[in-house]
Amino acid sequence: MELPLVVGVDGSEPSLRAVDWAADEAALRGVPLRLVYASLWERYEGPALATGLGRSSEQVLADTIVEAAAKRAHRREVDVKISTEVLPEEPVPALLREGRTASALVLGSRGRGGIAELLLGSVSLAVAARADCPVIVLRGSHDNQANSAMRGPVVLGVGEEPENSAAVRFAFQEAAERRVPLEAVRAWRCPGYETTDHPLMAGEPARLHEERAVQTLDAALREAPEGVELHRRTAEGPARKVLLDASADAGLLVVGARRRHGHFGLQLGRVAHAVLHHSACPVAVVPQRA
Repeated sequence: MELPLVVGVDGSEPSLRAVDWAADEAALRGVPLRLVYASLWERYEGPALATGLGRSSEQVLADTIVEAAAKRAHRREVDVKISTEVLPEEPVPALLREGRTASALVLGSRGRGGIAELLLGSVSLAVAARADCPVIVLRGSHDNQANSAMRGPVVLGVGEEPENSAAVRFAFQEAAERRVPLEAVRAWRCPGYETTDHPLMAGEPARLHEERAVQTLDAALREAPEGVELHRRTAEGPARKVLLDASADAGLLVVGARRRHGHFGLQLGRVAHAVLHHSACPVAVVPQRA
């Protein structure tokens, strides 16, 4: 059975952009598209939707929201099988449960006030930090940056434990389906206490750290499938800055997130948290069970 691509919708413009992106992605993957509306969404994100429609929140009907989203998705990709669901519950637990039987969850970014494009909404952040499946959050201020047809490469941020990484496998799959290159990036830094003023030692600590970054890349990409154009790159600097810079020209940025059994709450590293808030392109957070 083909696992569907699930999109969280709420009638807002960010969620409609997510519907467009997910419809294209479902067509690429050849999987069904499932549109889900959790009817208590406004408890998290406020009554902006109802105000924008000129009606009270009680008058905004959930079935109208999902129907409009389904029509939009069908117009965009007529051959994709589409289903809808209205769930009378809180959005985060509803989407987390949907993610257990999904190939991936797709969410729009929801901000607050005048900086909506900079800050991630609480629902998207909570789901990305706890879901059992990959979560793709539509970052980027313009429609062309949130378009799966964009020909930019898939950028993969390679972490500390790359072997048998779910994020690596996901990134290769996305690059193959999109027929774009995969750019695997490993950031490295030389701690200040390792530097030296001795001329014979100049650059030696940095060289060792760069070599370790190269080795980490090699380990991550050891089982690279054939048919995907692969670029490897190491870069000196904080990982979040290196990946945010790479996101400017990317079609998708892929990062991993460790899930530890017995741990509750948000399970996102600092790098994943940063790119979710500030990436210039869609971000895929791929869980890895410890």
